[in-house]
Amino acid sequence: MLKGKTVAVVVPAYNEEDQIDMVVETMPDFVDRIVVVNDCSTDRTGDIVKKYLDSENNTGITINNITTRKIEGKYERANRALQEKMVDEIKYFKPSEVVNQDPRRERVILINLEQNSGVGAAIARGYKWCKDHGIDCTAVMAGDGQMDPSELEGICKPVIDESVDYVKGNRLIHRSAGMIIPRVRFFGNSVLSILTKLASGYWNISDTQSGFTAISNKALNAIELHKIYKNYGVPNDILVKLNIALCTIKEVEIKPVYEIGEKSKMRIGKVIPRVSWLLLRSFFKRIWTKYFIRDFHPLFILYNLSFLLFLVSIPFAVIIIDYLLADGTTGDRPILNSIMFMFLIVSSMQSLLFAMWMDIQDNERLYK
Repeated sequence: MLKGKTVAVVVPAYNEEDQIDMVVETMPDFVDRIVVVNDCSTDRTGDIVKKYLDSENNTGITINNITTRKIEGKYERANRALQEKMVDEIKYFKPSEVVNQDPRRERVILINLEQNSGVGAAIARGYKWCKDHGIDCTAVMAGDGQMDPSELEGICKPVIDESVDYVKGNRLIHRSAGMIIPRVRFFGNSVLSILTKLASGYWNISDTQSGFTAISNKALNAIELHKIYKNYGVPNDILVKLNIALCTIKEVEIKPVYEIGEKSKMRIGKVIPRVSWLLLRSFFKRIWTKYFIRDFHPLFILYNLSFLLFLVSIPFAVIIIDYLLADGTTGDRPILNSIMFMFLIVSSMQSLLFAMWMDIQDNERLYK
């Protein structure tokens, strides 16, 4: 426990037989549960973790499943409905098995997914276990050992001490970032970070792809865990969902860790297009849900007006391009079309900038 609060670490693992021992054995003592989610590995990852379940040292504090509690009283109907929803929620996840015989008292928890589902699905399943057991602070550390366990306390403390809903480790502000992070990854991270700022509404974050995070129990209950993006876009998708739920956020400095034996399974060329499409869809979902359906805000009009004006300007741009490609020797000069294009594109940019400014101002309240 950390200052009287329960702490768990979700460890998504896929074919990490060479690294998973190090991750489990270096976990700080204040961690009450190490929830390893084995994403249907084809190597010995599951067997290696299972040996900890049979160890005499695999004993922790007693943590009960809160979904089994009886809620009685005529004024408790709402809480009973929420509990029933929490119980039924598991059917929306991929089939899995909790291997432990007594998870109430065992420190290392092993959950085997019955089919390979992706890192996002593994994290979501671990989150579900922690939510069902009322864990106060749930962190995520990769199964490849790429996160320094000595920095875990710094990640968790804002959740414990300051009631922050979500904490992200930031590698980009560390002085060694430019020297340690591979250039391709640095570039990919920068591109996705810019897009994620716009999509999520958390404009002040910079290392959006960092998976070293901690989340409060309140935030776990504020989002639909089974709808978390299944693959490498999970950090971006979670940010959008948390923003819609008005969850507070904070970044803390961490070291970039590479070349310690990990084998990256991420392919930047495939990840960036997929995550970019995810972020585009997520942006419109956030704007419509947060600023139209839930609470109307002028930035909703300005964002949509900017996109509408841009689309209307396209036919005028085509006419101008056709004229230029013809070397301007045939046809009438498209003076009126040029004026209309400039008017529409400038108006579009103005609307977009005003909307972004309002977006930034409105989301300042979510930073701590």
